[in-house]
Amino acid sequence: MNNKARLFLVLPLIIFCYLSKTVTAQDLPGKRDSLNSAILNEKRIIRVVLPQKYDPAKADKYDVLYVLDGDGNTTLATEMQRFIEDEAFMPQIIIIGVLNTDRNRDLTPTHVDDNKTSGGADKFLAFLKNELIPYVDKKYPTDGDNTIFGHSFGGLFVMHALLNEPHVFTSYIAADPSFWWDKGFMVREAAAKMPAVANLHRTLYITGRDNDLAGMGIPPMDTLLKKYAPADLVWKLTVYPGETHGSVRLKSMYDGLKFTYAGYGTRGPEFHPMNGTLLKDKPIAIWNFSDTTRLRYTTDGASAKMGKETILSGPAKLSVRQFSNRAKFDKTTTGDFKLGTLWPALLKVKKIKPGGFHYTYYEGNWDKLPDFTKLKPVQEGIANKGFDINKLPRQNNFALLMDGWIELKEEGYYIFGIVSDDGSKVFLGNKLLLDNDGLHGSTNVSYIVPLQKGFYPVRIEYFQKDGGRDLKLIYITPSNIANKIVLPVPFELQYSK
Repeated sequence: MNNKARLFLVLPLIIFCYLSKTVTAQDLPGKRDSLNSAILNEKRIIRVVLPQKYDPAKADKYDVLYVLDGDGNTTLATEMQRFIEDEAFMPQIIIIGVLNTDRNRDLTPTHVDDNKTSGGADKFLAFLKNELIPYVDKKYPTDGDNTIFGHSFGGLFVMHALLNEPHVFTSYIAADPSFWWDKGFMVREAAAKMPAVANLHRTLYITGRDNDLAGMGIPPMDTLLKKYAPADLVWKLTVYPGETHGSVRLKSMYDGLKFTYAGYGTRGPEFHPMNGTLLKDKPIAIWNFSDTTRLRYTTDGASAKMGKETILSGPAKLSVRQFSNRAKFDKTTTGDFKLGTLWPALLKVKKIKPGGFHYTYYEGNWDKLPDFTKLKPVQEGIANKGFDINKLPRQNNFALLMDGWIELKEEGYYIFGIVSDDGSKVFLGNKLLLDNDGLHGSTNVSYIVPLQKGFYPVRIEYFQKDGGRDLKLIYITPSNIANKIVLPVPFELQYSK
């Protein structure tokens, strides 16, 4: 299909998607800003959307997403980014919507006769590199990591930017790109310039539609990337069924941002048990609950892929690293597994009865667990089946101290866990077993320990500042470890005086 025929089909949709929204540009999210471009010889308008929790009093800096066709895509980018951020798939960022003056000129890499102003992509790229990005970096709290999103001609430009100025952006999202332009010019350019992208650790996300993939010229680019893309270029092509050229933007924005920040998380990789005491010649299994494709672990300095289970046959410092598409968001979790012996139990404790631990309730405002010996109790009782932390006198700014004995019916490895929001600690036999102190949402920590049959003194410390409340003591008995059956400690095995 020649350029003229392609333009005849695409331009009406482009006009509808973009130009119709220009008249309501003042309603776009964020604030209006502008700069005079010497390169383009014109004034350029941008929309600046700062992070949801932006605080000018703090020194925080942020990645930046540059959105081409900002007239029509800034709102989509803002709403989608905030949704993804709220789901903890990406961090807070700054969004820069770049509004159009002549998109045919700015976004096309070559001039074609049937498009009079086409072919200005190099100048527009120079404007982004030498004027807009320095302006944004100087005026706003940026950290130097930039992503660019473009759709249609914008997607064509995104690929052109990657090939010609790969140092400018860290990540590239090309939504239904017009690779058909100028008889497939972009594929030819990619064949010649792909080596320039090597050793830069860039990401590239391309999308298309199953009903017009060939028409957009995407398959030849896919073939070229499979053959010539550098090993450190993390790229993907996603083809969506049942979408239009305009509607594909929504899924492209969502999946593109998730791909850009794949591996991002506010916490490190999760495995259980997280720490423990091991018996000689009694190996244990470490269960992985994170994405195995992004994990590697080491116990002796040699790195290996981590599957769903990893066997520890002796004492070790286990270090698990979760890799993201942006190295600065890589996270590591470590576990300490020491060689020991069976922790001794009491065979009998006088004057105790089952049904729950004794609790003491305190009121106060803390950011970490207080010294309970210095507090005056407000209320006390038995934390039995009818006990509920949501029914205590306060919902916030309180603490609990629970103590008693736990009876164990088997000898062998036990895995204990505490789930709490906010901080907690668990002591078993006067030894600190679980430490989940501090301000945080509902999180859990675990420990594996070899125990005898009998009774063990237990102390649970907990505080709640604000927000949600959660406190659960859970365990896996020796006979349930193979099947990973997690249970709350039964009340009939909880004792108090």
